[in-house]
Amino acid sequence: MTDKNEDQRRDWLPAKVRFELEMRGLSLRALSLEAGYSRDSLKAVLRTPCETYEQVIADALGMKPEDIWPSRWEIRSRKRKAA
Repeated sequence: MTDKNEDQRRDWLPAKVRFELEMRGLSLRALSLEAGYSRDSLKAVLRTPCETYEQVIADALGMKPEDIWPSRWEIRSRKRKAA
């Protein structure tokens, strides 16, 4: 098991998320609208955890959300195991 600070250091920075989307010809705004959200909805996930928004971005990048935000998903995994 990794410690929380190590996972946070492995989380992608917001600039990397935007860069990876741009490299694929995508944007947070376009993904928000495509998913049926208001135009700036997905921007919130860069600073605030939201499983649904994280999944939209991960799907667009062809990844799993836990690979982009390991600290968020490790915490969720622990909570589910404790329940």
